[in-house]
Amino acid sequence: MKLGIRILLGYFLIVGLAGVFIQRVFLAEVKPAVRQAMEDTLVDTANILAELAADDMKQNRIADGNFASRVREYAHRDINAKIWSFRKTTLDYRIYVTDLKGIVQFDSTGRAIGQDYSRRNDVYLTLRGNYGVRSTRDIDNDDSSTVMHVAAPIIDQGKMIGVLTVAKPNNTLQPAISQSERTILRWGALLLVLSLAVGLAVTLWISRSLGALQRYARAVSAGERAQPPTRGASEIVELGRALESMRQRLEGKQYVEHYIHSLTHEMKSPLAAIRGAAELLDEDLPAAEQRRFAHNIRGQSQRLSELIEKMLALAAIEHRQVLENVVAVDLGALLDEVLSLLEPRLQRAALTVRIDRHPPGTTPQPKIRGEVFLLRQALINLLENAVDFSPPGSLIVVKTDFSQPGAVTLSVADSGPGIPDYALPRIFERFYSLPRPGSNEKSTGLGLCFVQQVAQLHHGQISLQNRGQGGAEAQLSLPADLA
Repeated sequence: MKLGIRILLGYFLIVGLAGVFIQRVFLAEVKPAVRQAMEDTLVDTANILAELAADDMKQNRIADGNFASRVREYAHRDINAKIWSFRKTTLDYRIYVTDLKGIVQFDSTGRAIGQDYSRRNDVYLTLRGNYGVRSTRDIDNDDSSTVMHVAAPIIDQGKMIGVLTVAKPNNTLQPAISQSERTILRWGALLLVLSLAVGLAVTLWISRSLGALQRYARAVSAGERAQPPTRGASEIVELGRALESMRQRLEGKQYVEHYIHSLTHEMKSPLAAIRGAAELLDEDLPAAEQRRFAHNIRGQSQRLSELIEKMLALAAIEHRQVLENVVAVDLGALLDEVLSLLEPRLQRAALTVRIDRHPPGTTPQPKIRGEVFLLRQALINLLENAVDFSPPGSLIVVKTDFSQPGAVTLSVADSGPGIPDYALPRIFERFYSLPRPGSNEKSTGLGLCFVQQVAQLHHGQISLQNRGQGGAEAQLSLPADLA
């Protein structure tokens, strides 16, 4: 199971359990809280009615006095009250009065007159000076039929002369309780959905950050250029930076070791040639031989110089992850500049360069966003490679094609012998070089490798293949500047 799914499930489980727990607590508290409020109201009502009934109780006319008459009229009132979102149409108070022996003297319903209520808690506790209250089922085994009874003493000149009880069915409060429960459940469900949405958003955010870090690690493992994630969770961004720093240190050490080994290996041959020529020059040789060996020393020294310069240039670009000093580069103007730099060499080799633009006559010239220096060196390497393999008096064709949306392709085609099949898979390897026609000399083997690094750094690609009509063709494809 993926980490993001685990985080989401864990978060949702915690929020869900917390939500269910809170809902159960609220639901468990709603009914007692409502009944407590009702009991509080019954206490006030019982005490004020006890005061109103005191005169009739003292005069032994509690059953037919003014108090009884008013209570009976109360029971016949027509009521239609809208209490918040539910409607009340009935009056639910039952009022009864007992004497000091607990015998019912008055009952607003008329059903308990003369009965002994002295053992019922509301009357029993009040007669003994305590707070009298009870909740009793009207129907056995039916908890919804419970009725709350709250009693208050009837006092005359500081002495108790009777007990008045106010009763109210608990189910009259059920609409309010049910509405509160529905509200709690509705908001609880909404909270759960919102929590899920927040959890999903956070999980996606973390997963996206981890995914970026994972892609970066895979790219580094594959030897590709990659930048650590710069957006997302700060801890993951910081981890990416730490990994990048570690990668740079490890790669730097391995890079130096590898390059020292490669440079040492490549320098052995020209150094051996220089040493051999120098030893021969110590001998008494004819002037022609001396000039030949001196020329050999100069040639090998030049090769060493080129090798070191190109190694440094290649090392500088291979170690970079992003472009610097990026500008919009006019490919046509840059190509003209490179051709002017190579003009003396082209004249010595009696070579002609033809530039074909596709679509023909298209203006403006294609532009690329990149570093001018790197692109210039890449074009120089491609053209120098074509010059090395072109026979004297032949034609080098350079084409620029930007007919494909968002891309510019530059191709350099020569009329040389082409690339042997065995060499095609290795043509971009560092230090791999083919002998030049005529001289059989080899180059440093770093030019095409440098071009490949430039292409990758500009998010493009380079390819080299044989032409059907003879010769080889290099194609450099780069993203066009669409700004």
